[in-house]
Amino acid sequence: MDCGIELKGCVCRIKNCATELFSMEEDLMIDDEESWNLVGRDLRLKATFLYIDLSRVISSCGSDECKKTLTRLANKFLYFMDELEDAVKSRSVPLMQMCYSDTTHVLREVVAALVPSH
Repeated sequence: MDCGIELKGCVCRIKNCATELFSMEEDLMIDDEESWNLVGRDLRLKATFLYIDLSRVISSCGSDECKKTLTRLANKFLYFMDELEDAVKSRSVPLMQMCYSDTTHVLREVVAALVPSH
């Protein structure tokens, strides 16, 4: 498999997953148990794909500066994703909305950092 194609696939999945996360805001107005469970599963799935793809993109960075920047942003993003998942588990809509805001803010930084280098 061509490494360039794999890397482009990773970046594409990151951007698609980011778009899906950015559009989840209305889904966070949860009022029943099934919705909480669906949102929690969806977040875990997205976090897993993003972790794998971000790891691949970071490992393919040509410069140390690129690796450091993306690693810092990816770690920050994954921390906020964990916080968001914990908020979903706690069933607190206000906490979840705050964590969602933090998560999407950092995710926008991650996506912006991908654009110049890939």
